Amino acid sequence: MKRIQYHRYGGPEEMQLETYELPAPASDEILVRVKASSVNPADWKIRQGAMKFMTGRRLPRAMGTDFSGVVESVGGGVTRFRAGDEVFGTVPVKPSGAFAEKLITKEKLAVKKPTSLTHEEAATLPAVGVTAWRALVQKGRLKAGQAVFVNGAYGGVGQAAVRIAKAFGASVTGRVGPGALADAKTLGIDSVLDYTLEIPVDLTRKFDIVFDCNGSLSPGEGDALIKRRGVVVDTNPSFYKLMRSLFSLRHKFVFGSPDTEILQKIADLAGGGKLKISIGRTEKLDDAIALISDLESGRRTKGKAIIVMT
Repeated sequence: MKRIQYHRYGGPEEMQLETYELPAPASDEILVRVKASSVNPADWKIRQGAMKFMTGRRLPRAMGTDFSGVVESVGGGVTRFRAGDEVFGTVPVKPSGAFAEKLITKEKLAVKKPTSLTHEEAATLPAVGVTAWRALVQKGRLKAGQAVFVNGAYGGVGQAAVRIAKAFGASVTGRVGPGALADAKTLGIDSVLDYTLEIPVDLTRKFDIVFDCNGSLSPGEGDALIKRRGVVVDTNPSFYKLMRSLFSLRHKFVFGSPDTEILQKIADLAGGGKLKISIGRTEKLDDAIALISDLESGRRTKGKAIIVMT
């Protein structure tokens, strides 16, 4: 089998497409033949060593967390899956391994793929869907009729947030780059703003939830947008924002850590046509190192980047 891995922490030049062997799955694990995986910024940040405290120094290390594929075998304690099931989900951060022909993951980190989705579509969902769900539903207490402001609404997390908010019956104002204005309108956003322009003054105190998907909102901008009982949720806050979230009920920080229940809710929304993330670029595994390197250098795609195995 082939996978992308690295023998020391560092830049994109450390990535290698190499052969590997997987052990048999443990009692609570499944072995999956990967059909597609998606690239997240965390994937190259982990390789750079940003999470070395968690991932440790044992090398070589595999890359990639989000996947969709077909179960080949299961551990003795697995009850939810059997060989032949189509599934999607994520792998634990420490081992990683989704940029590969096969992977092993925990049973609790996967759900069955809706038949209405392709493997490429399913692979876009885990990290961004779970992050958006946790931000809006768990942190923001999203309800029908509320007003939601999404900063970075055409990124992966932003698209998921818009779809989830609309599925709950909320109105959405989305802020995007000038090159994504037309595309963002296709998401069903009620009002689309250009992030190179000042936020209109008439939006002051208009929102129940402000979700900053890329960390570019200043503390003052976020506070100005929320209602008296509103909440600002950040995915990538500054040190000041993070400290503030520890002491304020109106300012929160979200991690996209997955679990079975949220993954299933994401699957249900996507299977029902209410959650879809655009795909910007697709490459085969043999060409995936160049794809990851491009994204890491700042070259953007209008949608998620996908790696396919065949």
